[in-house]
Amino acid sequence: MSLRLIRTLCFGAFLTGLPAIIVSSIRGNNEGWVLTFGMITAIAAIILIAVTATTSTKRIDVFNEIEAERVELRIRQLVEAGANEVEVRALVRDALNLSRGEQ
Repeated sequence: MSLRLIRTLCFGAFLTGLPAIIVSSIRGNNEGWVLTFGMITAIAAIILIAVTATTSTKRIDVFNEIEAERVELRIRQLVEAGANEVEVRALVRDALNLSRGEQ
């Protein structure tokens, strides 16, 4: 079952469950119907939360030692060529912040 279908079904059950709870509570006040629709709505919400939490695609920052060593080597080469080390490191720091979306 696709992720989009699961989310659509849960969202649909959630959106139809809320009015069903209200209507069944007003018309006849049958606790069985109110509890049934309440449980369906709660289960749909829990499934929607669980699916969203387990399928999030946010990447974790991983420290790559090889890439860090390459950057450090290039910084050292620029400093040896006459660049100011403080300015070069500030530039690298700003580039990292820019790539991460920090400001």
